[in-house]
Amino acid sequence: MDILVFVIVFAALLTGFATIEIRIARTDRRTARVEHKLDLILDHLGLREAEPWRGEVAELARTGRTIQAIKVYREATDAGLKEAKEAVDRIAAG
Repeated sequence: MDILVFVIVFAALLTGFATIEIRIARTDRRTARVEHKLDLILDHLGLREAEPWRGEVAELARTGRTIQAIKVYREATDAGLKEAKEAVDRIAAG
C-alpha cells in the first residue's frame, strides 16, 4: 500500500513539474515575441537602447577573444549561448 501511495505521489509530482516546464517555455516564447516586437518598434523609430557593455564586447570580438565577448554579452543581457554568439558575430562585423 505504501508503494502505491508513493507511485501516485511521484506521478503527480512529475505531471506537475511537466506542466510548470510547459508554462515556462510558453512564457519564454511570448517574452521573446514581445522583445522582438519592441526591437522592431525601436528600430523603426530610430531609437537605441543604451548598451554600455557594447564597446567592451566589440573590442573583445575584434581582438579575437570571442569567448570572453560572448560571456560579457550573456552576463549583460541574460541571452542564451546561441543568441549571444550570433549577437557577438554581428557586433564584430559592424
